[in-house]
Amino acid sequence: MADYAITEADVKGPFTKNVPANFEAMAKLPALDYPGPRDELAERFHMSQALLATLNPGADFARPGRRIVVTDVPQKSRHTRVAKVVIDKSARTLTAFDADGNLVAFYPASIGSAEKPAPSGEFKVKGVAHNPTYHYDPRFAFKGVKAQHKFTIRPGPKNPVGIVWIDLSAPSYGIHGTPSPEKIGKTESHGCIRLTNWDAFDLAGMVHRGTVVDFVG
Repeated sequence: MADYAITEADVKGPFTKNVPANFEAMAKLPALDYPGPRDELAERFHMSQALLATLNPGADFARPGRRIVVTDVPQKSRHTRVAKVVIDKSARTLTAFDADGNLVAFYPASIGSAEKPAPSGEFKVKGVAHNPTYHYDPRFAFKGVKAQHKFTIRPGPKNPVGIVWIDLSAPSYGIHGTPSPEKIGKTESHGCIRLTNWDAFDLAGMVHRGTVVDFVG
């Protein structure tokens, strides 16, 4: 654990106070930012909002100078070069290895569903996009999305794919972040590989165009 003093920048925003769950409603917003300082701080320190609140009973997270207890996690991105990523669909995990086969990273993941399964076999990373705009195509036919036309959702941590999109050679599939980190590894996805925003950001700094991505299990 660590002690942290809330700063002016932490409470400045911008914030998106009411983020809808409906994709079509999201598309009407100018941005998909954190709803408030507590949400932003919880994600920065890799915590659930419930844990942050429990560790700091009665804390006003919108007050600069307020000292709070947070988890002591690295705040700098890594740049170790990853040669291969293995996605285990049965275990719901993603592991990354360097060129010598050494384990570099291990993340829990949400990987596909019965309705929208993840692919099988070996693919490659095509590129990385930070703060991506989300593009919905009615051909995806996601459950709960009724729109029959294409639409876009603006960037932000509460965007459906979070703060990072790692594009794969499997058409329309990628490794990405999420607006709901507490659900990772516990719920299904629309076929892609969903990580917490902080894990997706970590991985994005280590993969490169051509990194092998192997789906197993």
